[in-house]
Amino acid sequence: MRLYTLILICFFLGCKQGKRYHDLSQKNQEEPQVDAIQDILNFQDELNAEFKDPEVSPLPDRYRKSFERLDFFAPDTNFIVHAQLIRTPDAVPFLMPTTTDRKSEEVVYGIAHFVLNGKKHRLEIYQNPELMLQEGYEDYLFLPFTDETNGEGTYTGGRYIDLRIPRGDTIVIDFNRAYNPYCAYNKKYSCPIVPSVNSLDVEVSAGVRAFEPDTK
Repeated sequence: MRLYTLILICFFLGCKQGKRYHDLSQKNQEEPQVDAIQDILNFQDELNAEFKDPEVSPLPDRYRKSFERLDFFAPDTNFIVHAQLIRTPDAVPFLMPTTTDRKSEEVVYGIAHFVLNGKKHRLEIYQNPELMLQEGYEDYLFLPFTDETNGEGTYTGGRYIDLRIPRGDTIVIDFNRAYNPYCAYNKKYSCPIVPSVNSLDVEVSAGVRAFEPDTK
């Protein structure tokens, strides 16, 4: 799929390796709106392709065999925000709870401050010390969040966004790239639980919706 062609923080318990929070690359963050929408559509296509691929799909075979595509909100550039990134170089690692007994070691890389739907928000952005040692993930950042759509159209436990360390003090957060943790599809996965500080008091009507398998 794309960026979360995966790996660590959504790794399964003793299953095949190669998955992470989710592996999806970000393109030029200064593209015009038309290109931004196409980029979102490309992301959706890549994510759907991953879910169809038996080698990397988190779906159990009974769901994957009839899978066509995930349910997405329509692309909306209003949910692409340019956030001020306040780095936290003195932050110490902590153990983030997951949906199993496993703990995921994380560090708060920085705090993103932004405006969405006319309201000011802030979210913690995390970096995994172990993951950053792997080739290709040296600049990888993890953004889990909850919002007011959870349980009302999106996965109850919140969603994730993959990011990369920016060159300056601004980071682009595209909520159209929000995806569900793998445990939303398959309970054999161990997924980080969204910290309470990353709860948004706004509806984020962008990204992947809740999964409803085709049981026909």
